[in-house]
Amino acid sequence: MRLSLPDTFDVVLLQGEAECFPDQHVPGAAAKALADKFGWDPRAEEGSFLCIRVAPRTVRAWRDEPELTGGVIMRDGTWLE
Repeated sequence: MRLSLPDTFDVVLLQGEAECFPDQHVPGAAAKALADKFGWDPRAEEGSFLCIRVAPRTVRAWRDEPELTGGVIMRDGTWLE
């Protein structure tokens, strides 16, 4: 799975393994961490939600077009210096 965050100016591109959980089956620790950080627990909502947990293997980051060459800051799950 690939995720691109947050916009087209400051880009973070994550590539890794993803696990999907329907809102009522989110692991308890993950649901608590989400609720603590964002003050929102999807398990308490009336509608249904899908939570996705990504274990990043590669992370690329850059700021605007001039930095598009490379930008790898994580490879094979290990942060690069």
